[in-house]
Amino acid sequence: MLTGEYRNMIDEKGRILIPSRLRSSIAGNALIITRSIEKSLWMMLPDMWNNLKNQIMSGPGAMFNAQNRILQRRIIAPAQLCEIDKAGRINIPPLLRDSVNLHPKEEAVILGIESYLELWSTEQYNMFLEHSEDEFEAAAEALGNMLYTSGMGK
Repeated sequence: MLTGEYRNMIDEKGRILIPSRLRSSIAGNALIITRSIEKSLWMMLPDMWNNLKNQIMSGPGAMFNAQNRILQRRIIAPAQLCEIDKAGRINIPPLLRDSVNLHPKEEAVILGIESYLELWSTEQYNMFLEHSEDEFEAAAEALGNMLYTSGMGK
């Protein structure tokens, strides 16, 4: 299970340490790294990546659908398989780092989201938290209503 919020420095070579608690849940020694929806990167196990990729690429004519082509260009094309070294570090490719304002010798945030990881610059993540506060409160209230309606909140 990949959960938790961690803060680590990106070293001068563009590597970040994957915390041991997360590494113990990663089968194998590699992750697929690609752009995410927000200004962050996704780091996925190869199996999850293959499922996502197949969904985006599937169906006859997927390459003729405008929305699919955008997803293919923004998520699939930049994806790279990156190995975790013996010290537990993973090298973040420069183009991907640059696309989300991750810089060597700066702190970054790693979020474990159950089946994948997100990698954020600390500045971008703090801005995201600040700007999404109202949406978070609305989502929490909607979840509370759903749980109450389903009988879990009683």
